[in-house]
Amino acid sequence: MSDRDPQPVERQLPTEESRDLLALVREIAQREIAPKAAEEEDAGRFPRDVFTLLSESGLLGLPYDAEYGGGDQPYEVYLQVLEELASARLTVGLGVSVHTLACHALAGYGTKQQQVEHLPAMLGGGLLGAYCLSEPASGSDAASLRTKAVRDGDAWVLDGTKAWITHGGIADFYTVLARTGEDGPRGITAFLVPGDAPGLSGALPEKKMGMKGSPTAQVHLDGVRVPDDRRIGEEGQGFAIALAALDSGRLGIAACAVGLAQAALDEAVAYATERRQFGRPIADFQGLRFMIADMATQIEAGRALYLAAARLRDAGRPFAKQAAMAKLHCTDTAMKVTTDAVQILGGYGYTADFPAERYMREAKVLQIVEGTNQIQRMVIARHVAGPEAR
Repeated sequence: MSDRDPQPVERQLPTEESRDLLALVREIAQREIAPKAAEEEDAGRFPRDVFTLLSESGLLGLPYDAEYGGGDQPYEVYLQVLEELASARLTVGLGVSVHTLACHALAGYGTKQQQVEHLPAMLGGGLLGAYCLSEPASGSDAASLRTKAVRDGDAWVLDGTKAWITHGGIADFYTVLARTGEDGPRGITAFLVPGDAPGLSGALPEKKMGMKGSPTAQVHLDGVRVPDDRRIGEEGQGFAIALAALDSGRLGIAACAVGLAQAALDEAVAYATERRQFGRPIADFQGLRFMIADMATQIEAGRALYLAAARLRDAGRPFAKQAAMAKLHCTDTAMKVTTDAVQILGGYGYTADFPAERYMREAKVLQIVEGTNQIQRMVIARHVAGPEAR
């Protein structure tokens, strides 16, 4: 309804290189991602061509070492790239975050030989990854997972079902957490499983409220044979590896949430400054102006929170509490801001002719993935008040 362009986000970036990088990302987002987002989400089409372009542009391995094809960028920069991508289309921003998560185990815990052999293709060779931790009966209680890996000579045989897997059924590689020993967190090991491994298959994608263009599916492992040289880390180290990855992954979700909220705010402001009632733009009415002010403030606070956590991570300092806080605040903000955007657009906000309703549907999942916001509150409380009494 409006030709008003959104005001660019004022970003604090550490180098001229990072400023050029963000300019490239905005160009790709505006030219290749945003124009097709509504149509492809409505049709449930996954934009694999976009991920190929991002890989070719060096944007799928930003926080990893250049030695293996990564971008050598700090999380402070990488997360702002995610925010820009998610603002154009959440399926893309979240997909890049999941791919980065899937690379984390090998990049952080793999042997030098494993990294040399696999990382270049994973980071810049056009491959797409998936992360397999959750199961049908093991979500928030991830340590109770039942997928088994049994040693057979110089290989492992994997059997089980993973659930809620982003890119399930279409990924080129899967980081899989499986039980190799005793019950509980100490009996879990990580494996790098090829997407075309015999016995691995993806179920039909889930029918979701939003993000219909991003396939989420169960992944079945039926006698999947994986050589021991694809085991990541030591036996029994898998759960610790998974937790380390999730701390970083929560920051990715936080950044995506801020990007989605920013897109909703931009849409609401554009509409409110163009739509006229009682002889003037509805943006002149105090009730709406206060809504817009609150939306902008919460977005800015969320951005500051995830960047503060990222800078701790980049400095090698503990950041788990701040990552949980960022994930909690930013995703709750995304839900509130997108809901308010629909309200500002009124009846138009409830129609698919405008993107506000899609933003609202998409925001909900961000409060669930990478640990529900109830789990985030538990994590934060443990850091602040100590562990629960048993």
